Amino acid sequence: MIRRRTLLLSTVLLICLAPAVSMFWASWFAERHDCILHEGYSNPCFVNGKDWGDTLYSAFVMGWLMMLTLPLAATIALFFALKAAFTLIRRVLRR
Repeated sequence: MIRRRTLLLSTVLLICLAPAVSMFWASWFAERHDCILHEGYSNPCFVNGKDWGDTLYSAFVMGWLMMLTLPLAATIALFFALKAAFTLIRRVLRR
């Protein structure tokens, strides 16, 4: 049961961090290929004959979702930290 809960919380934590990863990837990709990227509107970005502008714009604007998901991610990370601290204290007190 505990492992299932840990797996569930880890999965939720990764999902919560996905918008941040998406935004950082879009920024990195646009900078690497000298494309213009901002939240106003999509700009054309041709790489190897394919226009990545709409994809980059969508991935970058996904960063706004972080305002909802990062507090949840912080709460889950705090839960993991407290769980680890209590486990460590319990082990020290048993010895």
